[in-house]
Amino acid sequence: MILAIDIGNTNIVLGCMDEGKCVFVERLSTVRTKTELEYAIDIKNVLDIYHIKRESLRGGIISSVVPQITTIVKLAAEKILRGEVLVVGAGIRTGLNIRIDNPAQLGSDLVVDSVAAIAGYPVPMLIFDMGTANTVCVIDKNKNYVGGMIYPGVGVSLDSLTANASQLGGISLEAPEHMIGKNTAECMKSGIIYSSAAAIDGIIDRLSEELEGDVTVIATGGLAKKIIPFCRREIILDDNLLLKGLELIYRKNRK
Repeated sequence: MILAIDIGNTNIVLGCMDEGKCVFVERLSTVRTKTELEYAIDIKNVLDIYHIKRESLRGGIISSVVPQITTIVKLAAEKILRGEVLVVGAGIRTGLNIRIDNPAQLGSDLVVDSVAAIAGYPVPMLIFDMGTANTVCVIDKNKNYVGGMIYPGVGVSLDSLTANASQLGGISLEAPEHMIGKNTAECMKSGIIYSSAAAIDGIIDRLSEELEGDVTVIATGGLAKKIIPFCRREIILDDNLLLKGLELIYRKNRK
């Protein structure tokens, strides 16, 4: 069993993987001011909740899009595991063939998502990762990463709307009873959820025209389950895609 950690802008996804099986998944808030010890306590508390002993963990691996705290979380995890924790980046074997202008610019989370998706689903494919930002990875029929998209996430769009429209207050991100809203809160919920779903459907339609063959579409990320049920295109929801990819990359680098 390994400890897999993905550091995102809003949340840190923490989980244990055991031969392709996800033992648990939890989310911690990404706090840039926390110390190494504070993160170590957070990690240990989560492991204790699930009765995971240090002796049962043979290693750990991290992907991160928040470089300010990557080393801090790495050292925190190493306090718990008492051994080296891998960080996805330069010098790590992934097996992913990246065909973009500057492969070094590709976020480690997108690399990990792509590795897991290629291993588990037919190509060509589109991978939607829905978090602070929405990202789309495009994998061609030859399993090459050929590019993608980045656009504002659902939460960012909603926060911007409420911050810039004085008469619109904050709402919870859940589907309204009716698509045609009957009050301000319902209108906002309907607008953010259905516009997001329609955007995904439209992106799939347009990107599919650029790829040869039937396209597999996968969605992951903290907000995917809020939006994907309202899409009209067939989309596979895989909450654990990133953790699966981290385990695969760990194996490639520990053989």
